[in-house]
Amino acid sequence: MRIAVDPKICGGKPVIHGTRIMVRNILGMLASGYTFDGILASYPELSRVDVAGTLEYAARVIDKDQVIAH
Repeated sequence: MRIAVDPKICGGKPVIHGTRIMVRNILGMLASGYTFDGILASYPELSRVDVAGTLEYAARVIDKDQVIAH
């Protein structure tokens, strides 16, 4: 997986490995309607694998956590 968590980088928030681009930024872009191509145009240092990795990471995190309805 291309996601890294390091307390010295972005306060320990998950980032794309080798960058300071936070997973939450990519997920937010996807949620607001950006396409993979749009994200790659904004962050040319990323690959499709990186963007897809953010979705995979989010799915794994959600799968691990217990979600409680309010």
